[in-house]
Amino acid sequence: MSSTPETAPGPAGPDHVGTGPTVEIPVPTGEVRLLAGIQRRLLAVPGSREAAVTLSHVGEHALGWMAISAVGVVADPARRSRWAMVGVGSFGAHATSVVIKRVVRRRRPDHPTVAVGVGTPSSLSFPSSHATSTTAFALLAGAVSGVPVAPALVPVMLASRLVLGVHYPSDVFAGAAVGAGCAALTRAVWPTDPVQRLLPESLRDGAPGPRTTPTPEENR
Repeated sequence: MSSTPETAPGPAGPDHVGTGPTVEIPVPTGEVRLLAGIQRRLLAVPGSREAAVTLSHVGEHALGWMAISAVGVVADPARRSRWAMVGVGSFGAHATSVVIKRVVRRRRPDHPTVAVGVGTPSSLSFPSSHATSTTAFALLAGAVSGVPVAPALVPVMLASRLVLGVHYPSDVFAGAAVGAGCAALTRAVWPTDPVQRLLPESLRDGAPGPRTTPTPEENR
């Protein structure tokens, strides 16, 4: 991640005239330089750091997305099975990202030009679990509700991980791609007999309850 180091003089003072130690500051290259530039511009937007921290907490371990799905199960009984699908798909996407992280084992950004704005549960970076679970949730929730959740939510979450300096750009884009794949897989397997048999009867497709017309997104 570094090339020719820059040197910074040691502390000045009577005992350090011309003899103080030097501190090597690695020159940012590649994605470190790109991340530092993006972060600097995003942090110039008022409130961006605070909003990013809030999103970080909401998306941690996909807990916020599963909570919203649970609310949908309770508040929208006509589509409780589909809201359960949203929650399962969001958690499944998060779990998938964790498995990939442990295989790839890419370390998080660690450079003086990148400010880290939030704590993380692990030091592994690729792909971004927040980007993965958020993309899966947004696509699945949009399909169930008919509201275009993904265009409004996914770019903001991806940007927030760069604002906080905990992921490289390739981490968040890869996470979004994995999340989209997980969402598509979830929608494909959810109606199948093996999956339906695993579910409690109340969460199966066609379970007794108020009926609604499927949204255009669900029919796709």
